[in-house]
Amino acid sequence: MRESDKAREPIRVLIVDDHELIRRSLAMTLTAEADIEVIGEAGDGQEAVELADRLLPDVVLMDVRMPRRGGIEATRGIKASVPSTRIIMLTVSDEEEDLFEAIKAGATGYLLKDVQLDEVPDAVRGVHGGQSLINPAMAAKLINEFAAMSRKEAERPPQLPVPRLTEREMEVLRLVAKGMNNREIAKQLFISENTVKNHVRNILDKLQLHSRMEAVVYAVRERMLEIT
Repeated sequence: MRESDKAREPIRVLIVDDHELIRRSLAMTLTAEADIEVIGEAGDGQEAVELADRLLPDVVLMDVRMPRRGGIEATRGIKASVPSTRIIMLTVSDEEEDLFEAIKAGATGYLLKDVQLDEVPDAVRGVHGGQSLINPAMAAKLINEFAAMSRKEAERPPQLPVPRLTEREMEVLRLVAKGMNNREIAKQLFISENTVKNHVRNILDKLQLHSRMEAVVYAVRERMLEIT
């Protein structure tokens, strides 16, 4: 398939929430977008894992708290079976513990349920395009968690040799840790957005990780980043 044909393929989305009204609202909003296709809905985490394994969605909108199997556990299951899937957590609050556990499980973003519905399509496009959906306030909470984790593990020697990142890649990673998106990083470093994307891709390749926030977690744990 040619790259131009791939570019025209709609973003395949799976919606997971135990409230039917929320699923319907999200589905109606996303279906109205020409470049997004809702390929399925699930009412709990167990069903979400089964559907994701069968349908191979590009993006999953995942409720955090659900019966049978919660969203964080379901995220782990989906990332294990379909690593390329991007997962946006849906929640009514920004509790630090949920946020931290969701990112560790492999989530790419966090969306509060009081978000305006017309903002959801852009959120889906953003994570599909490689962005991390973490606003600055949430990023600050994540950094606090990472710092606490780093202090607890200060005496633990690295288990494996840590891949070397270039000075510019480290600059990009520090800005990712502050919750900046590609456009903001490009402006800060006076480089193009495409250059930022290339640096992020190289960082993930070197660290053998799937998301920007996983890279931040790894860098703090291995003391590549100093968080105060």
